[in-house]
Amino acid sequence: MDRRTLIASGTAALTGATASRAAASGSETESAPAALSIAGLGLPVIEGGRLRNYVFVALRLELGAGKTVEQMKPKEAFFRDAVVRAAHKTPFTVPGDWTRLDERALSASLVAASAAVSGRGSVRRVVVVSQSPRRRTGMQTAR
Repeated sequence: MDRRTLIASGTAALTGATASRAAASGSETESAPAALSIAGLGLPVIEGGRLRNYVFVALRLELGAGKTVEQMKPKEAFFRDAVVRAAHKTPFTVPGDWTRLDERALSASLVAASAAVSGRGSVRRVVVVSQSPRRRTGMQTAR
């Protein structure tokens, strides 16, 4: 076997393996729901009428049927605004803990606000990916 044949067969084998991996990863992404990520959102922790802390959250909005990330990306600022307004109106505070927020209340509020921002059913679910409090010391903790 000469060098040219060896190189040509090796290149063909690599191309076939890469194509099969691409097809496998393409089918995995189609089954996963489309999601829009919102990071670095600072929300207040208010207890007893006083501002106690800020918690920075990262959210993932799982989009409804027929919605794509490209359609929803321009509306990210409106989603941020809706969450911040809701957090100041009715804080997502966990009683007795100033270092985290109530994920269920936050999720429900954003799903309800999404109907006004981008239409009913555009956001199926909101997942709180991470919470990071501004201050960690001197805070009350839930017991």
